[in-house]
Amino acid sequence: HLPFVVPRKYYEAFPLDEIQLPPHLENDLEDIPPSGVRMANPKGDHAKFLKSGRWKAAIQSYLATCSYTDMNLGRLLDALDASPNRDNTMICLWSDHGWSFGEKQHWRKFALWEETTRVAYLWVVPGMTQPASRCNRSVDLMSVYPTLCELVGIEKPEHVSGHSITKLLADPSASWDYPAITTHGRGNHSVKTETHRYIRYANGEEELYHSVDDPYEWNNLASDPGQSNLKRQLASWLPKKEAPAPKRKK
Repeated sequence: HLPFVVPRKYYEAFPLDEIQLPPHLENDLEDIPPSGVRMANPKGDHAKFLKSGRWKAAIQSYLATCSYTDMNLGRLLDALDASPNRDNTMICLWSDHGWSFGEKQHWRKFALWEETTRVAYLWVVPGMTQPASRCNRSVDLMSVYPTLCELVGIEKPEHVSGHSITKLLADPSASWDYPAITTHGRGNHSVKTETHRYIRYANGEEELYHSVDDPYEWNNLASDPGQSNLKRQLASWLPKKEAPAPKRKK
């Protein structure tokens, strides 16, 4: 989280003249509906960084912060490895959101595209997970609680709607029938599968991307009539239309 401030030596590992800007298009917002443009907020942080010329410096600070965090995680894991609980302790590590650095002229979190919704998500379950294994299925953080419940033998409460990913921890290539769903703001949702991302805003505006052919989400396919069935299929995973938000008392 802001501010990105860590000891100087962590900055020195990422010389400013070697920093690369993220892949981006200057006209990337041209095929985005108004709701998406408002989320991008191109006249906010992005305009400020362009004016100040500090775009690369911001990325350098983020990388330095990540490196510092990695070091501290390493200290914690080293202590666990040296403890008597090494072989009977599960680890679940996740972050709550990704971070944009100018993709779609957007910064920080607060959006439904790839960079803001992709998070670090790691599990270590003694006797189940394999070191250095990786799963390419699309899951969301609603899986944390039900997975922990299953692993420790606690019944999942009825009100919990997430799905346990225990089968994927045992076999990363196992079949998986659920997409990852992300919500930002009332009625704004993203559905992510292994091949597509579908975004529907509260007012019905849409975005659709082919995640394999278009990993940077530069080509919004939502207006293509040939994608109607796919959009309908992906939209079926979304929550039913929410009731109007309660009015605040004055």
